[in-house]
Amino acid sequence: MRIVVPFPPAGPTDTVARILAQKLGEGLGQQFLIENRAGAGGNIGIGLVARAPADGYTMLMVSSSFVVNSSLYANAGFDPFKDFAPVTNAGASPNLLTANPKVPAKTVRELVDLIHANPGKYSYATPGIGTTGDLAITLFKLTLKLDMVAVPFNGAAPAITSTLQGQTAMAMTAVPPATEHMKAGTLRGLAVTSPARLHGLPDVPTLAESGIRDQESEVMHGVLYPAGTPKDIVDRVYREIARIVKEREILQRFDGLGFAAKANTPEQFAAEIRSEVEKWAKVIKAANIKVE
Repeated sequence: MRIVVPFPPAGPTDTVARILAQKLGEGLGQQFLIENRAGAGGNIGIGLVARAPADGYTMLMVSSSFVVNSSLYANAGFDPFKDFAPVTNAGASPNLLTANPKVPAKTVRELVDLIHANPGKYSYATPGIGTTGDLAITLFKLTLKLDMVAVPFNGAAPAITSTLQGQTAMAMTAVPPATEHMKAGTLRGLAVTSPARLHGLPDVPTLAESGIRDQESEVMHGVLYPAGTPKDIVDRVYREIARIVKEREILQRFDGLGFAAKANTPEQFAAEIRSEVEKWAKVIKAANIKVE
């Protein structure tokens, strides 16, 4: 059995897929192999699974690009509603707003006031156009009418490096690439986009706590099958993943990576996909974001 990951090895989605593959193999008595099929913002691997036989032997592990790309690309090559049978969102991590310590703002509210007082002066780094980090800070900009300069990179690591070096004032990325720098004091954590504070970052407030509401966003780690996969297979794999993510070992590994175990039901995950597609489509349209 194969799990297609539409990104290169060693990234967050690949890491979660490998954790689940090992445990699924033990629980189901099958060998699970990871197949990395990167390219076009995840569209190549996602499209591959959309066209795969619905026999239960090909599974897809996605990030939030799955709920973004159909709005971001003129032709993503898949339909998030018609081409897949949702299994579960195994775990999720919020986005994190960080700033270079030299930026004279220690809270989100101070940052907002600083940008309003200096339109066009401050820049921010993101992991790339259309990533959840990019869309999260775009929503933040639109909500608060902020005039600041976007600097997209090819991944979270270079975005963080740019902010560490002061080339950009701030960054909006997933949590894991920033945590060690925050501990070292070379990055300042301003806010997370989760509904509640993270266990691993208890001193970093949420945007809602900062008085800025309706900003929640997360990087999902979702599992799907091709549409038409028998429901008993979908339900069995869902139950197995729900059991796996409750194990102490897995909870500790997720916590160390900045993920929170989730494992919602197939029906709940389908509703989540629809809600997220609609939410980010509005942001993409409002900001006129396009990728060829």
